[in-house]
Amino acid sequence: MGVVPALSQGGMEMRRYTRVLILLMALFLLAGLYYPSASAAKYSELEQGGVIMQAFYWDVPAGGIWWDTIRQKIPEWYDAGISAIWIPPASKGMGGAYSMGYDPYDYFDLGEFYQKGTVETRFGSKEELVNMISTAHRYGIKVIADIVINHRAGGDLEWNPYVGDYTWTDFSQVASGKYKAHYMDFHPNNYSTSDEGTFGGFPDIDHLVPFNKYWLWASDESYAAYLRSIGVDAWRFDYVKGYGAWVVKDWLSWWGGWAVGEYWDTDVNALLNWAYDSGAKVFDFPLYYKMDEAFDNKNIPALVYAIQNGGTVVSRDPFKAVTFVANHDTNIIWNKYPAYAFILTYEGQPVIFYRDYEEWLNKDKLNNLIWIHEHLAGGSTKILYYDDDELIFMREGYGDRPGLITYINLGSGWAERWVNVGSKFAGYTIHEYTGNLGGWVDRYVYYNGWVKLTAPPHDPANGYYGYSVWSYAGVG
Repeated sequence: MGVVPALSQGGMEMRRYTRVLILLMALFLLAGLYYPSASAAKYSELEQGGVIMQAFYWDVPAGGIWWDTIRQKIPEWYDAGISAIWIPPASKGMGGAYSMGYDPYDYFDLGEFYQKGTVETRFGSKEELVNMISTAHRYGIKVIADIVINHRAGGDLEWNPYVGDYTWTDFSQVASGKYKAHYMDFHPNNYSTSDEGTFGGFPDIDHLVPFNKYWLWASDESYAAYLRSIGVDAWRFDYVKGYGAWVVKDWLSWWGGWAVGEYWDTDVNALLNWAYDSGAKVFDFPLYYKMDEAFDNKNIPALVYAIQNGGTVVSRDPFKAVTFVANHDTNIIWNKYPAYAFILTYEGQPVIFYRDYEEWLNKDKLNNLIWIHEHLAGGSTKILYYDDDELIFMREGYGDRPGLITYINLGSGWAERWVNVGSKFAGYTIHEYTGNLGGWVDRYVYYNGWVKLTAPPHDPANGYYGYSVWSYAGVG
């Protein structure tokens, strides 16, 4: 036999270093930090259902600073696990430096021509926009452009023979020199008298007119081509109730990419018909309003009834549903922690609102839920228990995501309940992954599927967030 050498001084130091490292890792776990940084983990792509950040809100600071503001936040959003950012409409609007972009004047002015009293848009210059997009791409984050093509705004007066009066439909003075529309390009005209809907009294674009199709999407000189040329990856279509689903379908046939439409309605059939006809996803407004009813008014049965009876997009076709808690237009849900716990652990593709993440909520809690979404949440859903205050549901797991159990508690006291999870976790120890129970908490699931789960009170002001999330121990 050979002689086993004594440990060298360097080897002893290495062992001490390793013990200290293990101790530090254990302390982090006990503190409730159960997720690694995104740079050390695999996060899903936008097309695979990854988490989206709505990177703006209504009336973001003016002065041309917003593209730089987003650019500076991208590294942190990457670490959090964000797969894509949804940016505001980038073209020069009628309101010039004050426009939020939903009043498009010159589609081909991204902050490079002096018109409407400014060179830059509210958000900055074209150069700053391109730099922001390039930064996002360096971090593997996709960029979703907000597409406003139902109407135009800010044109000059001209005589319109189709209405027998003057209309604000002369766009011949756009500084870019591209897409110089006139009255014959808007409703009514010799092609049609109207379409699905108008907005705000602005001139209503007629998408059947070949001139409009050419400049908006159906050519290599189009607005869509221009956005592609600066690096835009995907599309969010504004006010799609205002024009036919065929427009988005044809846009995507030309340019491809992930897409979602804002079809603001609670009629699930109408939303899904639009989604199937267009080839895009759709924001789940029915779910949004049911979450408000459930989490703000302690009416969880209304949410469960809608889910179980096809009253939401996500319950009918989760692959078409983009879910959200707030956006730049609407912010009615006040109890946001259970709402985010729901959309980030349930089916559908979730969006996080900028102000919730950066200003109003606990960022660490949202980061933890993003990690849970990306590492645990997969497969179909089974509701295990509900009443006015409590909701417990299980995801069955899919691929490398093992599934989870979410326990939402709207009550003012601690909640504890036995539930049967069936064979999914039977015989295993499951771990609580949010840290909301005050440390490292495991529970054993009996072979008959029964397990006792706990959820904290809903009292964010005092550090209780009203939800817990469970899965196999040792994930991540």
